[in-house]
Amino acid sequence: MSGLALRGIDTYRRTEIESRTPLELVVMLYDGALRFLAEARSAIERKDVPARRAALGRALAIVSELQSTLNMDAGGEISAELDRLYSFVTMRLTDASATQDVKPLDDAVRVLSTLREGWIGISANGPARPQLVRG
Repeated sequence: MSGLALRGIDTYRRTEIESRTPLELVVMLYDGALRFLAEARSAIERKDVPARRAALGRALAIVSELQSTLNMDAGGEISAELDRLYSFVTMRLTDASATQDVKPLDDAVRVLSTLREGWIGISANGPARPQLVRG
């Protein structure tokens, strides 16, 4: 691909992200994390260490971003519980990396999939923005 085409793709992606609501961005982050976890699972199954490392690194970065944007002051107990869940997911991804086992990945996928569905439900209830995330 040419440099011009790549710049066009980057511009399109940036515009797509900038035009999203904070709730839509959260769902996009979950989608990305789940995609990278699927890639990590595949890499573990085929014993591709560099691909596993890259996929887990990207998934961990997304979970870290989700955790760092929690509004602990305004979000109360819900934000605190999300923080605990993100910490659990981080621990399971670290376990998957250390053990080369897909079971911890499956645990993380279950948690993130459930949370993603919850955020989609919040998003479907209208434009009101919950105070769980800073944005």
